[in-house]
Amino acid sequence: MLGLMQDQPLLISNLIDFAERHHADVEIVSRRVEGDIHRYTYKDAAGRARQVANALDAMGLQFSDRVATLAWNGYRHFELYYGVSGSGRVLHTINPRLHPDLIAWIANHAEDQVLCFDMSFLPLVQAVHSKCSTIRHYVALCDADKMPPDTGIPGLISYEAWIGRQANTYQWPVFDENSASSMCYTSGTTGNPKAALYSHRSTTLHAYAAALPDVMSLSARDAVLPVVPMFHVNAWGIPYSAPLTGTKLVFPGPAMDGKSIYELLEAEKVTYAAGVPTVWQMLLGHMKPAGLKFSTLKRTVIGGSACPPAMIAAFNDDYGVEVLHAWGMTEMSPLGTLCTLKNKHQDLPEADQMKIRLKQGRSIFGVDMKIVDPDGNDLPWDGKTFGDLHVKGPWVVRAYFKGEGGDPLINGWFPTGDVATIDPDGYMQITDRSKDVIKSGGEWISSIDVENIAVAHPAVAMAACIGVAHPKWDERPIIAVVKKPGAELSREELLKFYEGKTAKWQIPDDVVFVDAIPIGATGKMLKTRLREQLKDYKLP
Repeated sequence: MLGLMQDQPLLISNLIDFAERHHADVEIVSRRVEGDIHRYTYKDAAGRARQVANALDAMGLQFSDRVATLAWNGYRHFELYYGVSGSGRVLHTINPRLHPDLIAWIANHAEDQVLCFDMSFLPLVQAVHSKCSTIRHYVALCDADKMPPDTGIPGLISYEAWIGRQANTYQWPVFDENSASSMCYTSGTTGNPKAALYSHRSTTLHAYAAALPDVMSLSARDAVLPVVPMFHVNAWGIPYSAPLTGTKLVFPGPAMDGKSIYELLEAEKVTYAAGVPTVWQMLLGHMKPAGLKFSTLKRTVIGGSACPPAMIAAFNDDYGVEVLHAWGMTEMSPLGTLCTLKNKHQDLPEADQMKIRLKQGRSIFGVDMKIVDPDGNDLPWDGKTFGDLHVKGPWVVRAYFKGEGGDPLINGWFPTGDVATIDPDGYMQITDRSKDVIKSGGEWISSIDVENIAVAHPAVAMAACIGVAHPKWDERPIIAVVKKPGAELSREELLKFYEGKTAKWQIPDDVVFVDAIPIGATGKMLKTRLREQLKDYKLP
């Protein structure tokens, strides 16, 4: 016997329709590439998303054709999220920080038909457009009068001219909720990247889950600033969860420095922000010397890489902002876990609560996880045993676009490439990437733990731990350190700083001071490149 409920597919267009109908006057504020502040409402955004859909129809694009973007977080990008997917096409967000040759390869592999780009990326598009064999239309995300006279890009049209000739009425098509809605290529460090292909169903379910109280906890009383980019992993679902809940959206555009972010947080009374540790490092670096405080910010979600304990403490102790640790992947749409305390933890001493907050958190409903040994056997959830982390759920990939890389699943589970522990309460903690964990004398050393201690030192700006070959112990950790400008720090002083904070055998054998640590396109440290830089290094 089947239930007697109405059969309505979960489609992305439903989200923007809901926001227009029930939160029509809620603001969407954007710092534009032009430098000014643009503001309008969900009602305005919905009308312009329908203009995008009409413009794609006029171009003759077919169902599931790909429309690519090279764009910052802003209102026009937001309109494309809905106008492209809502009309049955596939939104392909491209990371502009990738190498131009890789961007061209990705556009060709995806078979993109249209490329919409912010004017910041005009030189990039000029460099790659001749190599992009499938793209037939180029749209510059600007007003017509902001278009340069001769770009060398054939048929280039301004976004406002493109959608301006279209009606803001459009009947969103109804189709199978499992149809593709958007795609994002992984930032793989070896070989060509692979594409996660999201569906309307997976995206809508992810939006619901992300808004839950123990996850993003978004509401119509919040103003959220997603610093995490819309050009990578769907800005952690916020562009979908915000319309679902009626949350005010504040987009930072291209201005990602600490001063610009702080000014936007304050001017727009932002209560909630999301981003990677490197961005918050710049924000705190701007605030502390100037003696600045937050007037409305209450919570921030930090993900992308492990958040150093010193950063969590600074937000909490100095500024009264709760830090929510999160973890996910491109292949997971991306959210998998988020760290909030349970009721039984409320009365714990602050130090014990901090031990929990440092973990990546508990599974969101819709994501199941386990840790396994090298033979695939389940390992205990005791908070101590390390294992390879596997996940599954309705917004986790089952295959990559065009079958690249073959079947990625192991007995129905997706292997994340992370090494983790899970405690009896279900809190997961990433101890390393499987390729970064250090095995010394048969014992595992977490490079993340070694790094967290280093960055807690007041003279350290950034630190990366890697393993170096050792004749007796197989591998030993060393720490590569970037000092803060003007700071003095010796090898001996930093190694002494480790004493009492970790077991003696986990203290790095050496400190290597470097000018910079390589950073990848998504803001993560590139340890493969660091190892290459230090390939001639020998332990003392």
